Amino acid sequence: MTDTLLLVLHTCCFKNALKMFIRVRLDQVSLKKRMLGRLSKHLRRCISTSPCKCGLQDGPFSVHPDVSQAVVEGRPVVALESTIITHGMPYPHNLSTAKEVEAIVREQGAIPATVGVLEGRVHVGLSGDELDFLSRSKTSLKVSRRDLPYVISKGLSGGTTVSGTMIAAHKAGIPVFVTGGIGGVHRDGENTLDISADLTELGRTPIAVVSAGVKSILDIGRTLEFLETQGVCVVTYGHSKNFPAFFTSQSGYCSPYHVSNPEEAAELIAGNLSLGLQSGLLLAVPIPQEHSATGGEIEDAIQRALAEANSKDIKGRDVTPFILQRVNELTKGKSLQANIALIHNNAKVGGQIARALSERKQRKTGPQRKEGKKEKGHDPNVVVVGGINVDFIAKGKTKTLLFGQTNPGSVCQSFGGVGRNIADCLSRLGQECLFISAVGADSHGDAVFNYCKHMNTSGVAKLRDQRTATYCAVITESGELSLGLGDMDIHQQIKEQYVSHYEEQLSAASLVCVDGNIPASTIKYVCSVAKKHSVPVWFEPTDADKASKPFLCESWKALTYTSPNLAELCTINHTLGLPTPPVLPESLEEVLSCAASLSRPLLEHLQCVVVTLGPMGVLLCGEHEAGAVNLQPRKHRRKGRLCAFYYPALTVPSEETVNVSGAGDSLAGGMMVGILRGWDTHTCVHTGLQAARLSLSSPHPIVPTLTLDSVHPLRAHTQPWPQPTCLWMEA
Repeated sequence: MTDTLLLVLHTCCFKNALKMFIRVRLDQVSLKKRMLGRLSKHLRRCISTSPCKCGLQDGPFSVHPDVSQAVVEGRPVVALESTIITHGMPYPHNLSTAKEVEAIVREQGAIPATVGVLEGRVHVGLSGDELDFLSRSKTSLKVSRRDLPYVISKGLSGGTTVSGTMIAAHKAGIPVFVTGGIGGVHRDGENTLDISADLTELGRTPIAVVSAGVKSILDIGRTLEFLETQGVCVVTYGHSKNFPAFFTSQSGYCSPYHVSNPEEAAELIAGNLSLGLQSGLLLAVPIPQEHSATGGEIEDAIQRALAEANSKDIKGRDVTPFILQRVNELTKGKSLQANIALIHNNAKVGGQIARALSERKQRKTGPQRKEGKKEKGHDPNVVVVGGINVDFIAKGKTKTLLFGQTNPGSVCQSFGGVGRNIADCLSRLGQECLFISAVGADSHGDAVFNYCKHMNTSGVAKLRDQRTATYCAVITESGELSLGLGDMDIHQQIKEQYVSHYEEQLSAASLVCVDGNIPASTIKYVCSVAKKHSVPVWFEPTDADKASKPFLCESWKALTYTSPNLAELCTINHTLGLPTPPVLPESLEEVLSCAASLSRPLLEHLQCVVVTLGPMGVLLCGEHEAGAVNLQPRKHRRKGRLCAFYYPALTVPSEETVNVSGAGDSLAGGMMVGILRGWDTHTCVHTGLQAARLSLSSPHPIVPTLTLDSVHPLRAHTQPWPQPTCLWMEA
C-alpha cells in the first residue's frame, strides 16, 4: 500500500475509508461474512489512530492467516524483524534464534509475526520453510523504508530492518514490535550525517518498539537527542531510568521515563494510540544482569572494530554487520551469546506487553455478545476440542491384503483427526466454529495450519519438543479399514489448564463437541463448564479404546449427544457396568436390536445416541416427537416415549471408495449444522448422510468442495429418500 493511499485514508471520511478496507482481502481466498463483520468493527475502533489494517493480501503485502485472524479478534500479536536472520547472526545460530524467539512469544500467549521480504512480497508472519530460506540465503538484502520500492519492483528477497518491520507491522495492525536493538546516530555522525532510518521511522509510525536500547557501537547520547527531536517517547522498562546499551544494562545515559511492568507499558501504548500522534514509542529493556558482558571488554572490542572498519573504508549499512561480527570474534563469542540472551529477554517482555495490551482492550470494550434469544437462521458459535492428525491412507488394489509382504496399492496424505474433521466440516458448511487442539513445532504442524486456513485455529497450540500427531490407515480394495497405526502422544497435551483459557468461549457456545483423543480430565472439565452454563455437549468417542473416557465418572451425565459405533457403544456399556453381547451381531435386524438395547440406559441422561453403522447407515435413539427422534436440546424432563429410527446409508461403490476415515465425522458435522439451524430431524440426518457419502469418495476426510448446497437433501439429492424404520423402546 502506497503512502498516497495512506494519505487518502487519513483524509477521507470514515465511510469511504471503511469501504476501501473491506475490499482488502484477509487471505487469498474469500473470507466469510463473519470475518468481514469483525473486520468492520475493528476498523470502527481503530480508524482514527491506525490508518493501516490487518489482513492486507493484495499488492506487495501478505499477512499470514494466523496473524490476520488474531489481529481481527483482538488477540495479542508481536511483530519480529528479520535482519537478525539475514545479517545479524551466522547460520545456524540465526535460524535457531529466530525459532526460539517465536516460541518464547507463544509462551507468553501471543502470536509471533516475523516480517520478511520474499520474492518481492512483504510477508507478515513466516512459515518454518520461509524462515529457513532467509537464514540460508546469501543474496538477501537489508530492507529499510528506502529499499522497499526497489526490492518489491525487482522481486527480490531480504530481511526487514527496524524501519521496514515497523511499516509492515503498522499496515497489519500490530502495535507491538520486538527487536534486539535499534539503529541510531553513528559515531562521528555530526560530520557524516550517518543516521539510521529507524529513528525517523519511530517519529512517524505509531508502533511500540521493544529493544535493548541502542546498539552500543553507536553514539547513544546523540541518538537520544535525535529521538527527542523526532518526538519519540523513550522509556526504560524496569525500576530505574538507566538507558541500556544493548550488550550492557547501563550506557551512562537516562531515559526521560520508566515503566515497571507489562500493565504500565500497555497503558502507555494505549495512551499513545489514543492521542493519534502517529509517532512511536521506544521501550528500552536492559539485558538481564547475568547475561551482561563485561562493559570494558565490549567497549575495547568496539573501538578496535570501528578502527578496522574505518581503515577498510566500510561505510553506511555495511558498518553495523561488520562491527557486530568483528566484536563477536574479538570477544570469542561472548557478544553473540549476550545478543541471543537479550533477544530472548526482549521477546518475553514484548509478549507480556502485547498480552497486557490485548487484555486491557477487552476490559475496556467488553465481550462482543448479542443479548437475548438468537434469531432462527443465525449462525451460533460451536467450540470443538479434539485431535489433529496428519493422515496417510494406504489402499490396497487386491481383494485380500497379505501381511508380512508388500501389497500393491496407493498411498495419499491428508489432514485428519476427529476433532479437526468435525471443525473442518462445520466451517465448510458455514458454521462459526472455534477449534481447540495442539500440534508440534514441526513441518507437519506448519502444513496443518496452511491447510486449515479456512478454519478458526486460534485455539490450536504449537508445542515445542512435541511431534504433530500422525496416523496411517491401511484399507482394503472395498474401503474397509484393515489396520491403523497412530503416533498421537501430543493429544495428551490438550490439558484442562490449556483449555481453561477458552472458558468464556465454552460457556457462551451454542454447542460444544469433544472427541475421545483428549485426556479424560479435560473432558471432565469441559462437561463441568457446559453443565454450569447449560451448553449442549456432543461426544465423539473416536475408537473403542477411548470411548470410555467420559463414563469413568459422572461427566457423561452432562452429555447431550454421543455418536458411537456398535463396538464403542459396547465399551461405554461395559464401563458403566452394564451387560454387553459377547460377540457383535452381523445381520441388520440383530444389529438394530442390539444398538437400541445398548443405547437405552444412556438415554436416562442423554438427549440422543447416534449409532453409526458403517455401510448399513445410522440409528438415532431418543425421545419420540412428531414422527421422529427429537434432536433439539430439551429444556424439560423427557415426556415422550423412547424410540429408535433407522436410516439406511447412501451407497458408494467400492471402486469409488477412497477414504473411510472421515465419513463418521462428516455425518456428525452435517447433523450438528442441521440441529443448530433448527431443521427437522430427517433433514439433519439426510444432510449428515450426504456429507458422509461425499467423504467416502474423496482422498480427504472432509471433502474440500463441501458446501451447504452440496449436502442439503432438497438440493443435492434428487431421488426420494427411503422412509426410516421406527423401533419402539421399552420404558
